Amino acid sequence: MEDRDIVELFWNRDPAAIRAVSEKYGKLCGTLARNILGSREDAEECVNDAFLNAWNAIPPARPAELAAFLSKIVRSLSFNRYRKNRAEKRGGGELPGVLEELGECVPGPENVERETDRRELLRAVQEFLDGLPADKRRLFVCRYWYADSVTGLAKRSGMTANAAAASLSRLRRKLRKHLEERGLG
Repeated sequence: MEDRDIVELFWNRDPAAIRAVSEKYGKLCGTLARNILGSREDAEECVNDAFLNAWNAIPPARPAELAAFLSKIVRSLSFNRYRKNRAEKRGGGELPGVLEELGECVPGPENVERETDRRELLRAVQEFLDGLPADKRRLFVCRYWYADSVTGLAKRSGMTANAAAASLSRLRRKLRKHLEERGLG
């Protein structure tokens, strides 16, 4: 089923929308949540909550890119759950490593929130990503948006884990340089 058809089901308040979105994007959303949380049970709860949030958001929202819309909801819910679990001395997943790696080149969240020019940072990161070859952009986004493991990325990219880690390290250095050149690093 096409995304626009699924959105139309949501828009018409048809319960089949949940079934359709689950069939089409359940695996993507589940993998994303598991990568962040490291727990199948917590991930399932976040995915179910994400589908409920989508139900409540559509209408009035009419997302053109349903996968991105759902991914954003799942990431937000998963990060919130991760923080809660971490506060309770639980958790796991790929998120600690992902955040540590990106922390080398992007200011910490408390600094970014205080900056009035947060949008400039986002534009600079998007500009950086737009300038990457497709394979490098995919590697970067899969690691730092979807929190995929380096081992998993390496397998899907046909490289060794060491080669994937080295490539990610080079990409982070390039991002840091890109941000510093714009006064954002």
